[in-house]
Amino acid sequence: MRPQSLTPLFAQVTSLPGIGPRLGKLVEKLTGPLVVDLLWHLPFALIDRRNAPEVAKAKAGEIATLTVTVEEHLVPHNPRQPYRVWCSDETGRLCLTYFNGREDYLKKLLPVGEIRVISGQVELYQGEVQMTHPDHVVPLDQRESILRVEPVYGLTAGLTQRPVQKAIAAAVERAPELIEWQDDAYLARQRWTSWKASLARAHAPAEETDLSPMHPARARLAFDELLASQLAIALVRHHNRTLPGRATKGDRRLHEAALGALPFELTASQKAAVEEIAADMAKPERMVRLLQGDVGSGKTLVAFLAMLIAAEAGAQAALMAPTELLARQHYATIAPLAEATGLKLALLTGRDNQRLKKETLKGLADGSIQLVVGTHALVQEDVEFADLALAVVDEQHRFGVHQRMALSSKSQAVDLLVMTATPIPRTLMLAAYGDLDVSKLTEKPAGRQPIDTRTIPLERIAEVVDATGRMLGTGSRIYWVCPLIEESEEIDLANAEERFRLLSARFPGKVGLLHGRLKGAEREATMAAFAEGRLSILVATTVIEVGVDVPAATVMIIEHAERFGLAQLHQLRGRVGRDRAKSTCLLLYAHPLGETAKARLAIMRETEDGFRIAEEDLRLRGAGELLGTRQSGLPDMRLADLAAHAELLQAARDDARLVIDRDPDLKSERGAALRALLYLFRRDDAVRTLRAG
Repeated sequence: MRPQSLTPLFAQVTSLPGIGPRLGKLVEKLTGPLVVDLLWHLPFALIDRRNAPEVAKAKAGEIATLTVTVEEHLVPHNPRQPYRVWCSDETGRLCLTYFNGREDYLKKLLPVGEIRVISGQVELYQGEVQMTHPDHVVPLDQRESILRVEPVYGLTAGLTQRPVQKAIAAAVERAPELIEWQDDAYLARQRWTSWKASLARAHAPAEETDLSPMHPARARLAFDELLASQLAIALVRHHNRTLPGRATKGDRRLHEAALGALPFELTASQKAAVEEIAADMAKPERMVRLLQGDVGSGKTLVAFLAMLIAAEAGAQAALMAPTELLARQHYATIAPLAEATGLKLALLTGRDNQRLKKETLKGLADGSIQLVVGTHALVQEDVEFADLALAVVDEQHRFGVHQRMALSSKSQAVDLLVMTATPIPRTLMLAAYGDLDVSKLTEKPAGRQPIDTRTIPLERIAEVVDATGRMLGTGSRIYWVCPLIEESEEIDLANAEERFRLLSARFPGKVGLLHGRLKGAEREATMAAFAEGRLSILVATTVIEVGVDVPAATVMIIEHAERFGLAQLHQLRGRVGRDRAKSTCLLLYAHPLGETAKARLAIMRETEDGFRIAEEDLRLRGAGELLGTRQSGLPDMRLADLAAHAELLQAARDDARLVIDRDPDLKSERGAALRALLYLFRRDDAVRTLRAG
C-alpha cells in the first residue's frame, strides 16, 4: 500500500487552486495528471522583479516594478488600435498598452484615481515610458508579493506563467515532511537539506546559479530520483536471481560444426561474448545478459552460437525481432549455419500462411523444431514450446517489458539474451539496467574497410546527383535518406516522395521508394529488388535505420543530416560498408548550422566508434533528448540530468546495492522510508516484487 503521507501528492492537478477542468487538461499535457508531477517540473529561468525605480528612472529593456496612480483610459474606436491606460508618479508618466484589450476587464483591473503596482518590461516609445501587456497589476497592499525573484517554468500552448506558478507553489506547500530515506553520513557529507526543504528551494531560485543541476537543492532531488530508479532495478534483479533457474550446458559439437561452415574467423570480442554467455547459461540462476554490438559487428552470429548451446543441451531457443523485415533477415543469416549443424530452424511471423503456421506450431510444441526466429507472433497464446531454454530479443527497446516477459514465460526458467545495435553510453546503461551483465562487440569483422564520410552543403545537391550517375556506372547501389515522407508546409525538408520523383526522372527504372506508410508486402518487394540489384537507388525515410542488410550497397546519402541525432546518423551510415568494397557516406546539410549540429557532423567525420559517438550524443543533447529515450525503455528522468549527474548515478547504484545486501525486503526503519521513496517516484512495480517474493 502507498503510505498515507503521500496521498495529497497523488491527487489530480485540478485539486490545486486556479486549475479547473480546462487548464487541468493543459497542465496534464505539460507535466502529467497528478500533483506530484508538478513538483518535478522545475523552473528553467528566473525573473528578478525587485528593481523598483521611479517612472523617470526606469530604463528601457529592464524588468521593473513601478508604483503608480491610474489617470485615464484611452479606449480605441478601431479594434485594431491598441487600448492605452495612462498612469503616473511624482517623477513622470507611464503608458500601459494592451492589444485586443477588453474595456470592462481593464477598467476593473485599473480603476482611475487608484494606486496600482505594475511589473513588466520597460520600453521607451517616442520619449515616453511604456509597458506592453504588463506581467502583474496588483493593489498597493499586495506590492510585497511582486517584489521578488520569480521562477519561470516551461509551458505548453494555452498556458501562461501565473496559473502554473500558483499551482506549483500550492503543490510544494502540500508536500509532506517525509521520513529521511538518505543515508545520514552521505547526507551530511553532501551538506544537503531534507527532501521538502530541497524541493521548496529548487522552486524558489534567488539567482542564476540556483538553476544549475549541481545546486545542492537540485542535486539532492536528482539523487532521490536516481536512488529510486537504481533501487527498483536492484530489487527486481534480486527477485529474479532468487527464482529457480536451470543450468544449460553444451558439448560444443554443434558449435564446431557451425564454425566449420563459416568462411571467416570469429573476432576476439565475438569469441569472448560467446564464452561469457555459455558461462552464464551453465549457472543454476537465470541469465539476463545484454549483447551490445555496433552496427555490423556480428551480433546475430553470437546469438546463433548461444542458441546452439540450448540445442546441444536438448532444449529449444527462440530469437524475437521487432519487424518482419528484421526477422526474415536474421533467418536468412542463420539458415545455412543451422543446415550445417543438422538442426531444424523455423520462421514465424504474423503473415505466414495457415498451413505453414500450423506445421511450425506443431514442431515447436513437440520439440522437433529446435530453433525459431520470429516477430512478436512468438509470444501469442497459441505458441507452445516443448522446452524453451533461451530467448534472444533483438533491439529490445522496440518491445514492451510485457512482450519480453511473455517470451520468457513460455517455459520454466528461460535464460534471456537481449541484443542492441544502439551503442548505449555507460551512464545510460547504468540508469536503464543498473549493473546488468553486458557483452560488448567492439571490432568489425575482418576485411571491412573504413567508411569515407564527407559533409556537403545542400546547395551542391546537383553535383551529388551527377556523382550518383557516375557511381551507378560502376555498379554501386545507393541509399538516399530523407527526413519526411511527404511535403509539409511548416517544415521545408526534403521529402522522400519528391526526391523519388526527381531521381526517377533522371534514372528511370532504377529507383525504389521505401517508407513506413507502405504496406509490408510492398516494402519487402522493394527491398528485395534493391538487394538483388534490379533497383540501384533506394530513396527511404529512417525505416532503413535498423537491421537492413544489403552487403552490395556502398553509398549512403543523407539529406538534412543536421536534423538527425548522432546515434541515428551512425545507424544509417552502418547500412553501408558491410562488405569488402570501399563505401562512402555523404551528409548533406543546410545553412545556417547551429553549434550542436556542427559538432555532430564533425564527430561523424572523425570516428566510426559507436560507443564514442553515443557518449558524445549524450554530452551534446542530454539524456532526455537522446534519440528516442522514451521509446527505448530508458527511464524518463525528470530531475536527474545523466550527463551532469553521472557521479550521483554511480553513488545511487552503490547505495542501492548496499541496501539489497543488508535489507533486501526493506524491513528496517530506513527500508520503510525507501519504500515511500519508491512510491513517490512511481516505482510501485519494484515494491510489488517484494510482495511477490
